Amino acid sequence: MRDGNIAVVGGSVAGCAAALAAARGGAGRVTVLERAGGRLRERGLGVTLHSDRFAELEAAGYVDAAMPWSPLHRRIWTVRDGSAPLGRAVAVHTFPFRAYSWGSLWDELRRRVPEGAVYRTDTVVTAVEPDADGVTLRLADGRGERYDAVIGADGYRSVVRETMFPGLRPTWAGYLAWRGSCAPPPYPEESARRQSAPDPAEARTVLFPGGHCMMYRIPDGRGGQRLNWVLYVAPPAGTDARQDLRTPTSLPPGGLDPELTGFLRGLVAEHFPAYWAGCVLDTPADSTLVQPIYDLEVPHYAAGRLLLAGDAATVARPHTGGSSVKALQDAWALETAWRSGADWEAVTKTYDADRTAVGATMVGLGRRLGRAQVTEAPDWAGLTEEDLEQWWRAQHQGSEHSSGFGGHARGRA
Repeated sequence: MRDGNIAVVGGSVAGCAAALAAARGGAGRVTVLERAGGRLRERGLGVTLHSDRFAELEAAGYVDAAMPWSPLHRRIWTVRDGSAPLGRAVAVHTFPFRAYSWGSLWDELRRRVPEGAVYRTDTVVTAVEPDADGVTLRLADGRGERYDAVIGADGYRSVVRETMFPGLRPTWAGYLAWRGSCAPPPYPEESARRQSAPDPAEARTVLFPGGHCMMYRIPDGRGGQRLNWVLYVAPPAGTDARQDLRTPTSLPPGGLDPELTGFLRGLVAEHFPAYWAGCVLDTPADSTLVQPIYDLEVPHYAAGRLLLAGDAATVARPHTGGSSVKALQDAWALETAWRSGADWEAVTKTYDADRTAVGATMVGLGRRLGRAQVTEAPDWAGLTEEDLEQWWRAQHQGSEHSSGFGGHARGRA
């Protein structure tokens, strides 16, 4: 594929990184086909990169320190405790992560796509037709476009993956994530007097029966910060049928039915410490969305002239803290394989061997953490600090590094 004509289906974080990898690997022409027509940089929800994984990706040239980010140093597991506005800390863990706005991270990766590459929005791929010599993409306007190879970076509803593995679709985990971001409200007066206000570099995990809510600050794109939050819980009985959550989907801002909205808001009001409840409940409805949680792993990341990257290949639950890392590492692995491969078969074989095992391991970790923190969550309020430490170690098989929390180092599955 040296000097070949390559298409990347999907132009988000994984797609931009894959386009950069193809160009660096030696593709002669790269075309990115993104279905969305809006400004992706305005998507303001949070993502994180583990500090060790960031250092590796920075050395590989996919990220750098100039990208807007907020530091995270520790994670405080918190439960409601009477009228205490910040609740009670059950345990404190080190948390060496860098927090980003999804939109700003995408924007920086978009800038890295070489000027010679073509990036087209409002371009919907409806069918993928591979053969021995290349791939024809059918577009929504009826046109067909011919490429030497196609990289599917089109997310968990990937049309490229459907072509490679017909009928293989994400499986709903039985619960959802309610997500939003807000301007951090003033700290409680009592905390300010005691100089015990939350550190901006800490992440809070608010614990409640049957779930938890992760909260941390991200850059707002204007030199300030917003508080990003994501709440995981199973919906009330019957909601899944009405919303059809078993079919891969998402519920955009304004897409929640009143019953589900009432359930989520009532849960927060009843179980969250007052300050953290205010952060969630005061977030405007048009700044929140619901993301049903899915699992997906594929038999292979490459087949013939088709490759997969990011969530098109593997959907690991967000509890792993490594989804963005994996998408960027997919691109890095593809670039490495492309540079070293003597022919296309060698490139795809190396890439597949590198990423398929990592993807499966991340899916397994996400399932384990989902059971532990949502579907089979313990009685959080009854845990001592020692109890939570033992529970956390059990989920990670001895250490965060070996478990893959935050993403694996390259070459380790």
